[in-house]
Amino acid sequence: MLYLVGLGLGDAADITVKGLEAVRRSSRVYLEAYTSVLTVGKEALEEFYGRELVLADRDLVEQEADEILKDADVTDVAFLVVGDPFGATTHSDLVLRAVNAGIPYRVIHNASIMNAVGCCGLQLYNFGETVSIVFWTETWRPESFYDKIRKNRAAGMHTLCLLDIKMKEQSIENMMRGKKIYEPPRFLTVSQAADQLLQVVQRRREEGEEPGLTEDTVCVGVARLGADDQLIRTATLRQLASCDLGAPLHSLIVTGQLHPLEVDMLRLTAEPNALDHLHMTDSSTYTS
Repeated sequence: MLYLVGLGLGDAADITVKGLEAVRRSSRVYLEAYTSVLTVGKEALEEFYGRELVLADRDLVEQEADEILKDADVTDVAFLVVGDPFGATTHSDLVLRAVNAGIPYRVIHNASIMNAVGCCGLQLYNFGETVSIVFWTETWRPESFYDKIRKNRAAGMHTLCLLDIKMKEQSIENMMRGKKIYEPPRFLTVSQAADQLLQVVQRRREEGEEPGLTEDTVCVGVARLGADDQLIRTATLRQLASCDLGAPLHSLIVTGQLHPLEVDMLRLTAEPNALDHLHMTDSSTYTS
């Protein structure tokens, strides 16, 4: 059996009892180590689970999946994923490979950012399409995430923005020279993502486009969701661009139309004056 086990969002103790049982009876246990990370390292997980873990980077999962599935038809193999196993499409590919090889599989779910984000006070059924915001470079500054946020807001929906993670990345120079030298891990912060959004807003405005959001749009920054030191800040987009939420992982939410109950919840984590400019559009919603 191939087990795909969700680890939750915080630390080693967030694994479910069912997931822990699967880990302890498996002959090999892989830890997916590139789509997300916990607040504790591999060693802490090994101590808690009582098992040695094999780090599975992107190359192993996407190009050498047969190594993970080896002998899984006659023994148990566990594949551990931070959050929920289906938070990334890569893991769907692993399931399809297992099925094609005649290997049975079982998914053991857990909390993920996709549902835990509701703790900020926004109602989950008011979220539209989730987007990813990537690190910009001098030569690559994609803006597709902005257009999706604008589309969500036009429909009155909130947008969860997942922020870029760079794990085991090579510089272009080392890649061209074939050197297996990797850059230190990098994690896009809420302030960096907010700054990139502000730059897009400004550029679109200069081109004469009516922006889908402004510097005063109410947003929510979350950091280390599920951990003991999780942090939630409700602020305008401009305020978040200078807001330090500390260590990773970060996510950003751009609000759409707000129900009065959502506004009351957001006030619990709001920066001064962040919600002052909200105005009622009818008896049941606010806009910014």
